[in-house]
Amino acid sequence: MQVQLETLSNLERRMDIALPMADIDAKVTERLKRVARNAKIHGFRPGKAPLKIVEANYGAEVREEVLGEAVQQGFYRAVTEQKLRVAGYPRFEPAAAQANKDNFQFSATFEVYPEVKLGELADKEVEKPAADVTDSEIEKTIEILRKQRTRFNRVERAAAAGDRVIIDFKGTIDGVAFEGGSSENFPFVLGQGQMLADFETGVTGMKEGETKNVEVNFPADYHGKDVAGKTAVFEITVKNVAEATLPVVDADFAKSLGIADGDVEKMRAEIKKNVEREVKRRLAARTKENVMQALLDTTSIELPKALVQLEIGRLMEQARQDLAQRGINAKDMPLPADLFEKQAERRVALGLILAEVVEANKLEATQEQVKAMIEEFADSYEQPEDVVQWYYASPDRLEGPTSMVLEDNVVEFVLSKTKVVEKAVAFDELMGNQA
Repeated sequence: MQVQLETLSNLERRMDIALPMADIDAKVTERLKRVARNAKIHGFRPGKAPLKIVEANYGAEVREEVLGEAVQQGFYRAVTEQKLRVAGYPRFEPAAAQANKDNFQFSATFEVYPEVKLGELADKEVEKPAADVTDSEIEKTIEILRKQRTRFNRVERAAAAGDRVIIDFKGTIDGVAFEGGSSENFPFVLGQGQMLADFETGVTGMKEGETKNVEVNFPADYHGKDVAGKTAVFEITVKNVAEATLPVVDADFAKSLGIADGDVEKMRAEIKKNVEREVKRRLAARTKENVMQALLDTTSIELPKALVQLEIGRLMEQARQDLAQRGINAKDMPLPADLFEKQAERRVALGLILAEVVEANKLEATQEQVKAMIEEFADSYEQPEDVVQWYYASPDRLEGPTSMVLEDNVVEFVLSKTKVVEKAVAFDELMGNQA
């Protein structure tokens, strides 16, 4: 095998390779003999056709298969000998003119992994958020859980904020009905901003069985372009008004949250444990994000285009699957590649940087760390031991926890090298204003 390597740019390489044609011909003949054993050719019993007849029928296909395998094997043998780390997939092209009949000549164009030079972290500030879980946060969480179990009971009074109303409505603009402007038995809760303010104001104060016309002004930036900036008249009929009733924090409430004996204090302790776990997880995620940004800010790296394109493909496929899970046919929605380019570049860069940090500082995950991570996952389940057994039942299942341990190791390492600035974060803000 003859190999000639050419550097096209910092990361791009071109390799011209010549494979002995005698080796290829020998493999073609060998494979044709194997095919001949079971070949079904008109006029001959299976396995009895002469090799020349088999070659006439299957030769082109077999030669193409052998050439494809030879190209792959020759290329990877060449890059191994040259000690090259190939990024992504190479592009193979046969030589335009096979000048030497004794060889099969082809070229492979590909990128190599970049050299990653980690930046200086000593002067870099990394923000580390902190939040406390007090009795106030537990009460907020309990209130959320109560609201999630709200029951609505029919009332005969006028509708007020917080009530759920069920209505029929018909909307017109200049006396003409418009798409999406009508519905029957439509439920919503007053005061939650589900409907436009003019609409909710019009419904407020109405009673069951009452009908009236309400004028609604659509904002100029309304998502429905056909009605944006226009004024509509809705004929609204209230069919039901129901008052919200929240459950009392008692034994029944505790049982609904999985506390078998209904002990309210046990319930509060369990809620506190869960909230503390979630707060810890969110604080760690924010700290990790800040650490990753610090690594990106301090490390200069050229990204292989092939890896970025592969990551864009993965992100696009993930987006299609997410849409499919929501019942949306992704084929009907264009997903331009540039929509994912920045995210793909960030993920590729971080992958290369993290690999270098781990290798350079020997931050590999230990078995003890992986086990501790799995046990932490399992702790939130009713049967933790079953979860642990599930992870250890297959080596593939350990990849996720192992990757997370690696990232945690990198976070701890970077925090030990940078200037850490602790910053208090409000509970509501940390939890996404859910409280």
